[in-house]
Amino acid sequence: MMNIGGFVKRVIIIVVDSLGVGELPDAYLYHDEGSNTLVHIAKAMGSLQIPNLESLGLGYLVDIPEIKKVAPPLGSYGKMGERSPGKDTTTGHWEMMGIILDRPFPTFPQGFPQDLMDRFHQAIGRKSLGNKVASGTEIIQELGLEHIRTGRPIVYTSADSVFQVAAHEETIPVKELYHICQKARQLLKGEYGVARVIARPFVTRDGKFVRTERRRDFSLPPPKETVLDLARKEGFEVIGIGKIEDIFAGQGLTEAIHAKNNSQGMETTLRKTRERFAGIIMVNLVDFDTLYGHRNDVSGYARALEEFDLKLLEVLQAMREEDVLFVTADHGCDPTTESTDHSREYVPVLIYGEKIRAGVDLGTRESFADLGKTVAELLGVEGEIYGRSFAGEVMARVQN
Repeated sequence: MMNIGGFVKRVIIIVVDSLGVGELPDAYLYHDEGSNTLVHIAKAMGSLQIPNLESLGLGYLVDIPEIKKVAPPLGSYGKMGERSPGKDTTTGHWEMMGIILDRPFPTFPQGFPQDLMDRFHQAIGRKSLGNKVASGTEIIQELGLEHIRTGRPIVYTSADSVFQVAAHEETIPVKELYHICQKARQLLKGEYGVARVIARPFVTRDGKFVRTERRRDFSLPPPKETVLDLARKEGFEVIGIGKIEDIFAGQGLTEAIHAKNNSQGMETTLRKTRERFAGIIMVNLVDFDTLYGHRNDVSGYARALEEFDLKLLEVLQAMREEDVLFVTADHGCDPTTESTDHSREYVPVLIYGEKIRAGVDLGTRESFADLGKTVAELLGVEGEIYGRSFAGEVMARVQN
């Protein structure tokens, strides 16, 4: 039996938010039949310049000429299905770190109940506008002027389990908006326990209302320990970059670094990779989802993938012998469909490092949690973690 634990000192997990690779068998339950974020973007563009992702084996997960199968690939590769019900960010990340939900977070397609809104208004000392399912970019155009006139925050939701609060930065300062969202988070529990309360500040630019990069998410805390918690308890550093702190409600992290966009997220990841530490870096690159997937911006999504691919090369070059890199996603968000919602899809898992065997096909994993279980085994961390590790399949040069 291979003694794997402890042979890896550092794990880097990059979550390309919404990069799905094909519909799950139960996609019809979510009205997502035919969704395939990566394939449809590549076909719509005719080609994608992503040589570094291709070198890690991405082309073996999709059978289209627009994405090359590099032979032999430098990394191991596979795709993962989601066991938990749902297709949202929180569910995907939690499952990735070992938590399987038995029921989805609640959604509110008719808006939030009046009794809840009455308590929310009492808590924040003012009434709100909206309270309906809406596109965030559209509702601020619709209600922005009334919001400025009345000082009332704009509340809206989507097909996901979210309670979103939008406010103009000159009408309700950002810190006050965060405080309003914290009040909402305190109320949104039990049957109203949405996955995330999201602060959505916006400003006026060129005569239009435009959302800023000062968004903040307030998630429910995970119901049990994740791989991040277990690693921290064992003395490892656990660094969350982007909205990782928000997704896990700050649990399991030794350091949290927020990023304004993909570029800053990757620059921070590169800087941390060059530093000396032992443990986990987990980064979420949210622009793919927020700026391009939800807005059905195919060319923007493609351009962001190509920019990410260039930065990925720098991370690969900065890695040390004891490092292992995972590139994955948390759900899909196919920008070529009529829907602007997330899509229920498989996600890629690409694994690279000097201790990783090249060209191993991991096939289709039953759960995102297989990644977390693998991370735990690589670092020698033990605990109650759902999933089936593939560390033994991909590790090279381990002791017997």
